[in-house]
Amino acid sequence: MSKAGRKEIVNLLMKDRKKRHRSHRSGQTKQMFKDMLWTLLTSLFYILRLLLDKAIDLVLEFYWGEKKKCPPLKKDFFITKSVVEIAELIRNQDITVYQVVNAYINRIIETNPVLNAVIDGPFLDALDEAQKLDKRISNGLISEEEFNEKKLLGVPFTTKDSTAVAGRLQTLGLTSRKNFKAKEDAECVRLLKEAGAIIIATTNIPEVNRWQETRNNLIGQTNNPYDLRRTVGGSSGGEAALISSCGTAFGLGTDIGGSIRMPAYYCGIFGHKPTSGLVNTRGCTMRTGLEKNTMVVAGPMTRYAIDLKPIFEVLIGPKNAQMLKLNENVDVKKLKYFYCLDNGDMRCSALCSDVKNTINKVVTHFYNISGSDVQMVKLKGIEYTSKLWRYWMTQEPAEFAYLLGNSKKINPITELLKKLSGQSEFTWASILSLIDSILPAEKAEKMKKITSDLIQEVDELLGDDGILIMPSYTYQAPFHYAPLIQIYNFSYWSILNVLHLPTTQVPMGLNSQGLPLGIQIVATKNRDRHCLAVAEELDRQFGGWVAPFDIIGNGSNLN
Repeated sequence: MSKAGRKEIVNLLMKDRKKRHRSHRSGQTKQMFKDMLWTLLTSLFYILRLLLDKAIDLVLEFYWGEKKKCPPLKKDFFITKSVVEIAELIRNQDITVYQVVNAYINRIIETNPVLNAVIDGPFLDALDEAQKLDKRISNGLISEEEFNEKKLLGVPFTTKDSTAVAGRLQTLGLTSRKNFKAKEDAECVRLLKEAGAIIIATTNIPEVNRWQETRNNLIGQTNNPYDLRRTVGGSSGGEAALISSCGTAFGLGTDIGGSIRMPAYYCGIFGHKPTSGLVNTRGCTMRTGLEKNTMVVAGPMTRYAIDLKPIFEVLIGPKNAQMLKLNENVDVKKLKYFYCLDNGDMRCSALCSDVKNTINKVVTHFYNISGSDVQMVKLKGIEYTSKLWRYWMTQEPAEFAYLLGNSKKINPITELLKKLSGQSEFTWASILSLIDSILPAEKAEKMKKITSDLIQEVDELLGDDGILIMPSYTYQAPFHYAPLIQIYNFSYWSILNVLHLPTTQVPMGLNSQGLPLGIQIVATKNRDRHCLAVAEELDRQFGGWVAPFDIIGNGSNLN
């Protein structure tokens, strides 16, 4: 090739290179402009959302008036103790079962007029059972072996209305079932009774458990013991209110999208959502216990972290307890810790400073005791949480429209028209859920793929010794009715149902308004013992449950 020819080729190459460079720069400029525009729009959206949230709070605070909380405790101070301590007092005959049961029933009578938490109370039956048990104990008819086998002997408990208790109301919060009574105990209730616990009441729920507040047209709404103007969450809201106000020693909840952890957070107590499939759910909201791949779980709700494990052990049985290595010691200093902040779901409110500060306190603590960095992570696809949960709810065996109609399918449009004309027997929350069922469905393959990828990412991140620290909610317990507008803020709970992961809700004290704060402790499947151990560590370090009432008199006395 001639010298002139080579020069021409070089010139052409240079021109092409300059052209591609200009094109690349133009592409970079366009992408930079798009990124800036997206950042601006996102920031504007969050500012508008923040203003809306503030406006909602101001309007509802004005509407509900002056703050009030649950009545003070003036006697029977032992009811504030842990389940473990109460069981030990009974075993040592420092207190009678009758005294314990009677004290909790009296507390229910004292607090329920303001909390509105109880649906049905087998009070007389519970007192009769307590007296019979006392006779056996005083006559030396209960051996050490029986005490060891029945770790909850004589300890009172409650459960939500949707979980069957033989001979007691099981209304599901529906007016059509206002007189319906369960014929037999749910399996989890049976197991607790078998372990010696005494059922004293059943508690309020939203209609068929399907809402973020505990309200129905049978008995109305349940109020938060820290601030009666605020919600207790749903669906185990009656349970959380009663436990926190010391109307029961512990409670049994169920959880499909945060139904244990949401009320536990709002009411400042502990709640454990087990790994899916560990606890038999027969008798919970009409379930057979044979359902596969369901997000529904049953689990314990308590004032103290130390109580979660013995109750959980009863609920899962010896075989599962052995499989989980539940009673093996866990050295929390040797676990690896990660944390997640904003989930990126634009349907959610932004995390408030109190929530961020709470997570930072926990992160600092585990950094100090483990000597390792606590890494912040962003899970890919978690921003789709609300869509993911909505899709997987359509894969559940029971259809809401049938359950709401008590086996007769409810038509969403008809029911909406009836509601607008004041003729519907259901709450607005149920109407919204019905309407959602006829809106365009999520793309199944996309939702399955995101879920699968998320499960794999979490498994690889946490492995056999990792713990993920997550926010519980965007801020404190909202005022009554706020969730009708702030619908998607429950996503921080529901994503963990989608992933079927064990999660423990941990209370972390109160904010400046005297309302509970908290976090979630998450591990990979079947590592419930790690969640429970970390919860106990945080309870010891930060104090856990704070009473939502004043204690008047000498609270140090047993009686």
